[in-house]
Amino acid sequence: MNGLVLLIIGCAVLLAGYLFYGKWLCDQWGVGVGDKATPAHTMEDGVDYVPAKAPVLMGHHFSSIAGAGPITGPISAAAMGFGWLACTLWILIGGIFFGGVHDFGALIASVRHDGKSIGEIIAVNMSSRAKKLFIIFAYLTLILVVAAFSSIVATTFGATYVDGVLDKAASEANAQVAMVSFLFILIAIVFGFCVYRKNAPMLLSSFIGVVAIAAIIAVGINFHPIYFSQTTWMVIVGIYITIASVTPVWILLQPRDYLSSFLLYAMLALAFIAVVVSHPSLDSLALIQSKDSTSYVFPVLFTTIACGAISGFHSLVSSGTTSKQLNKEKDAKPIAYGGMLLECVLAIMTICAIAYAYSYNAAHPDTALTGATAIFGGGIAHMIDDAIPGTYSILYTLLVLTYSAFCLTSLDTATRLARFMFQEFWIDSTKGETMENVAGYKKFLCNPYVATLITVIPGVALGVNGYVKIWALFGSANQLLAAIGLLAVAAWLANVGKNNKMVLIPMVFMLFVTIASLALNTKDQIAVITAGQADWGPWVQVIFGILLMILSLVLAVEGVNTMVKPKKDKVAKQS
Repeated sequence: MNGLVLLIIGCAVLLAGYLFYGKWLCDQWGVGVGDKATPAHTMEDGVDYVPAKAPVLMGHHFSSIAGAGPITGPISAAAMGFGWLACTLWILIGGIFFGGVHDFGALIASVRHDGKSIGEIIAVNMSSRAKKLFIIFAYLTLILVVAAFSSIVATTFGATYVDGVLDKAASEANAQVAMVSFLFILIAIVFGFCVYRKNAPMLLSSFIGVVAIAAIIAVGINFHPIYFSQTTWMVIVGIYITIASVTPVWILLQPRDYLSSFLLYAMLALAFIAVVVSHPSLDSLALIQSKDSTSYVFPVLFTTIACGAISGFHSLVSSGTTSKQLNKEKDAKPIAYGGMLLECVLAIMTICAIAYAYSYNAAHPDTALTGATAIFGGGIAHMIDDAIPGTYSILYTLLVLTYSAFCLTSLDTATRLARFMFQEFWIDSTKGETMENVAGYKKFLCNPYVATLITVIPGVALGVNGYVKIWALFGSANQLLAAIGLLAVAAWLANVGKNNKMVLIPMVFMLFVTIASLALNTKDQIAVITAGQADWGPWVQVIFGILLMILSLVLAVEGVNTMVKPKKDKVAKQS
């Protein structure tokens, strides 16, 4: 199979899904009907609720949901031997009928609930008990995300030391990426100040911002004096996300994510050019598929490729930050549904990059590309370098920088989302409690600075001390989030008397995927424990695996009860 043909077919299918299925969803849910003010306007507070123009919010949303997922997921799936066909079918079907519905539905449901999170939607449409259970689970999952992404970013920035001595040559690329990344934060702050406080024209500011990005890349490549260890970078990243989580979104989150989007679009353009000029063959992945594999297509494929098809983290972004910045309801379809399908395009491009990287490795075993960053960035860079010699180094640096921008954006957003979750846990909205009127210990715990520190400290500590020991749980936990997100949307639609069948089918499927995956992982970890080879990791995975299976069943029962007896009297205004 030719990679270019696959990419063209994939893009055509996704475009058709956006135009036809996306429009049908809008009609079914009444999106954009009438002149409904969004929570960004009705609840504007200058910190979290701030209207954003569609291109700016698209930059934030796409940067946040993508992260490293659409790159690492297909790479892991290829390594497990699933092959390009199974991966591509799941990306296309999952993106259009599962992930797009999930992301779009979560955003609209949140907008109709004053920009509240999935947890609050569950409280209103199901029960307070279900909300508490969901928030505990979602918060712990976000702690794991903070640990993983802070570690990934620190590894990307960190210098290499051998017996306490800096290996400068081996550390130079990381120092370049670190320098550019932090210069990027500075220009984002300046951009936000000019656009949101000085009312500078968006088009002119965007042009200057792109020029500034090019300038800081040049500066970072040629001037990068900072060579900190990975542990030092973990501390710095922890301080950064603590500040970023409580900073008004117009200062950093909106402008940084908007400018980051240009890097991401540039990466997509480079990947597209690479596939066009190289026409990579997918035969190397087909050969892997034919080998014996210990991985089950069901459910493992559906938890391994998450962000490129459907990911529970997306519902937290849609209902956590994006819904609070949505300027007009009609912007929801291109941002949420379109953003998901754009991520599918990136996942398909990643499959092409994997195939090329595997072919390169077979021909050049001494310089083989290993690890997600090298396989994706190196695969694309080599594709173009083979056609335009001498471009590999600069392209690889740019691609690694973009990969780092993905991770840093998702890390920033995950920290803010965890802060929201922690605060909402102590609020009983069904009794009229809000962040402003609670008292006593609840007021202390709902303080944004307290909630952020309680989130960042364990997250960074886990990142330093071995989150990988329990990372195997993340795929299942993330897809359980997706199932519950779909459940919350289905319950809301049932309560307001709208069609929810397009949500029920993917919800039931993802629930089965989650339970099956958790059962398999728990069985594997019990085998490790009984073999006497276990440290604390397998024990934690077994305990949490069993608890998550129980949680999924409890919430499923709550959801069925809600849909059998809709609470129309409680949620009529959210229609």
